[in-house]
Amino acid sequence: MRVGLTLAIDCGGTGIKGSVLDEAGTLRVKAQRIATPYPLSVERFVDALGELAAALPAADRATVGIPGMVRHGVVIATPHYVTEGGPRTRVSADLFDQWSGFDARDALTKRFGIPTLVLNDAEVHGAGVVTGMGLELVLTLGTGLGCALFDGGHLAPHLELSQAPVRWGLSYDTYIGDRERRRLGPAFWSRRVRRVVEALRPVFMWDRLYLGGGNARVLSAEVIAALGDDVVIVPNSAGIVGGVRAWELGH
Repeated sequence: MRVGLTLAIDCGGTGIKGSVLDEAGTLRVKAQRIATPYPLSVERFVDALGELAAALPAADRATVGIPGMVRHGVVIATPHYVTEGGPRTRVSADLFDQWSGFDARDALTKRFGIPTLVLNDAEVHGAGVVTGMGLELVLTLGTGLGCALFDGGHLAPHLELSQAPVRWGLSYDTYIGDRERRRLGPAFWSRRVRRVVEALRPVFMWDRLYLGGGNARVLSAEVIAALGDDVVIVPNSAGIVGGVRAWELGH
């Protein structure tokens, strides 16, 4: 059956990127990026994605990745979009209520006028890189930490690992998030990421770990070499490229 074209949108804490891909996952046009607008009501979110989609070629279906806990297209919780001015700013009670239980799949399907799949952004990212062999973990390093787990190519139920405590009252989201990267500098931050990877290894016992997201490219060569052959650095573009393969997952 012909798949046609897929609109893929990767929603981050600071930026939203989108493109249109063919059946092979090849970008038909250069990815377009807009700054994530704040404060971000659900209406403003749908409008922003609608405007981004309108600037791209028409597609037959859409895939959208959103940070946070997403179940069956419904947002259970999202860490950034409930804030008044973006990541690490004050949480708005009104926005928190709007986003909790927001049926993003239904709203975006209506806005785009095509079938739409809404997943956690790390899950879409993972769809673009996993091989389907064994247990594969995907961690995305960006504004915070994204996580997705695949077993034999099938997507496991989402866990918000980013919200788990690490040290000094910090969650993974803050401990290796972008603010700490900028505060610590690349070398020290890279070593911190390595400590996190080694701490998680006996928890997941993965066959392969993929490190992606915009900050994976900042990891030092020394740390990358020390991570081992079962850890692979993947490009941030997977967050868009995975938009096609995401439809094949067991979600």
